Amino acid sequence: MRHTHRYIGSLFLAAVLSAPVAIMAAPVPQDASVQVRVYDRDHKDYHNWDDNENRQWGIFLTNNHRKSHEFAKANRKEQSEYWNWRHAHPDNN
Repeated sequence: MRHTHRYIGSLFLAAVLSAPVAIMAAPVPQDASVQVRVYDRDHKDYHNWDDNENRQWGIFLTNNHRKSHEFAKANRKEQSEYWNWRHAHPDNN
């Protein structure tokens, strides 16, 4: 009986000592606010590129009868045209 109490006591002590290490080693969920920021040279400001901005880019391409492509692959002139259009068409929030 005495050995059983020692064994249980040892297991309990090991669990108590290892719990903080297990908690610290748990992966932390990634921050949902990770953002891509794009610099607008003409207006000298930054814009957060998110789903809303991606939608606006699609609207810009459609309104100007252009094929769909990523903003990052657009040339500087087209990016500049987009930011000029974007400043003229702000979000209605």
